[in-house]
Amino acid sequence: MINGLRTSAVESAIALADIYHGRGTTYLHTDNPLSSNRTDSPAANPTGAVVPAISLATTFKQSTPGEPTARDDPNSFGMGYEYSRTGNPTRGVFERAVAAAEKAEYCVAFSSGSAATSAVIHLLSPGERVLSIDDVYGGTQRYFRRIVNPRMGIDVDFVDFSDNSAVLSKILNAEGKTKLLWLETPTNPLLKVTDIEKVSVMAKQFNANTLLAVDNTFCSPYFQNPLEHGADIVVHSVTKYINGHSDVVMGVVCTNDEEIYKQLRFTQNGIGAVPSPFDCYLAHRGLKTLHLRMEAAARNANAIALFLEDHKAVTKVVYPGLKSHPQHDIATRQQNGYGAMITFYCAGGRKESGIILKNLRVFALAESLGAVESLAECPSLMTHASVPDGQRALLGIDDTLIRLSVGVESCSDLIADLENALDASLPQKEMQQFIPQNIARSNSAEGNYWDW
Repeated sequence: MINGLRTSAVESAIALADIYHGRGTTYLHTDNPLSSNRTDSPAANPTGAVVPAISLATTFKQSTPGEPTARDDPNSFGMGYEYSRTGNPTRGVFERAVAAAEKAEYCVAFSSGSAATSAVIHLLSPGERVLSIDDVYGGTQRYFRRIVNPRMGIDVDFVDFSDNSAVLSKILNAEGKTKLLWLETPTNPLLKVTDIEKVSVMAKQFNANTLLAVDNTFCSPYFQNPLEHGADIVVHSVTKYINGHSDVVMGVVCTNDEEIYKQLRFTQNGIGAVPSPFDCYLAHRGLKTLHLRMEAAARNANAIALFLEDHKAVTKVVYPGLKSHPQHDIATRQQNGYGAMITFYCAGGRKESGIILKNLRVFALAESLGAVESLAECPSLMTHASVPDGQRALLGIDDTLIRLSVGVESCSDLIADLENALDASLPQKEMQQFIPQNIARSNSAEGNYWDW
C-alpha cells in the first residue's frame, strides 16, 4: 500500500480473484439473523463449531407444558422446537442460508421440488386458475394437468409467455380468476427466457392479488434472483444446482411476503413433506460452493455451445449465451450469467440421437441436472415423455432434441466426448441405433412414471 491506498496491482489482483459477484461470503456466512456458526452468537453456537450440527432428534424436551424449547434460536424463527416436522435446527440453518442466497426474507424447505410446487398450489382455492408457461418441466405439467386441474378444482392453462397478447388474452378471458402465473426462465428443456418484470406488471395489471411464481432452478440463485424483478415467489429444485452433487432430493420456496410465508410454513407442517436433517446438511454444504460450481460449469457450457454450433451433425443450438438465442438480450439484462444448460437438435432422427447418447463416455445418459458431473438426455423419451404427443410436437420437443447439463469436468474432455459421439451419428460412421423405434416411452420417475 502507498499512503494507505492500495496499489493498482493489488486492486487488479482483487478484481481477478473475486469474479463471483460478491456471493461467496453470503453463501458461507448467513448473517441475518446471526448464523449459528458465528462466534459472536454463543447462545446459538455454544461450542463454536464452524459447521452447523446435524440434529436428528424427532422431539424436543419442554420445560413447561405447551412451551416449545429455544424460541431465541434464530434457526427456529421464533417458534422454538417441539417436533421435528414442525421445526428442526439443521433445516432452519439451511432455510436461512437459501433465503440469503436468493435475496429473500423467507425460505421454506420441502422434501422435493415437486413438493415445493405443490405447496405453492395450496395457496389457491377451488375455482381459481393457474396460467403456466407452455414449455415447463414434464413433472410440473403432469401435476398441473392430472392432479391440480381434475382433482383440486383449479383450472390450469398453458401459454407462450413471449407472446404478450396471448398472455393478456388468457388473463382477460379468465374473468379475474387467474390467481397464479407460473414461469420457468430459462424453461425446461427449450431454454426460453422470459422478461420477469414485464410478466409481473401484466400479472398485477388486472388483479393486484395475482401471484407470480418463478421456478429458478436452471439459473440457481447465483445467476438470477427473480424477486428483484417483481416475482412474488421463487421455487427451486434443490436437487439440482443448490445441492449440486446428485445425492439429495429436495425443494424450497422463497418469498418476501410474510403472509405467503406463513401459509407455506403452515402447509409444510400440515402436509409434512419435510426434508431430513441429513439432507439439509448436505444441501447446505453444496450451497457453500454454488458460486464456484456455477462459474466453472457456465464457462464450460459457453465453449461447448460454440463448438456445437460448428458441428455438421448439429442443426440447431439453444443456449442463452449465444447471440443466436432469440431472448439473448433479455438473459443478458436479467441474469448474472447464462447458466450451464444447453439444448441442441441433431441431424437425422431418433436413430441418430440414440447413437449420440450411446456413444457418450464422459457425459452420463441420465435424467436430472445441475450436478458437478455432466449429464445428457433425450427429453421426448425421458424427462418430458409424459407431455402429450401433440403438445410436444407443438413445442418442438422431438426425438432429435438432446438436453445437456454441463458439469465441471475438463472442458477439452467434454468437447472431445461430444465430438466423438456426434461423429458417430454421421452416415459414414453409422452405428447400431441406441433406442429401437418400437420401444415404449420411458417409465422413469421424471418421465412417464404412473402416467395413466
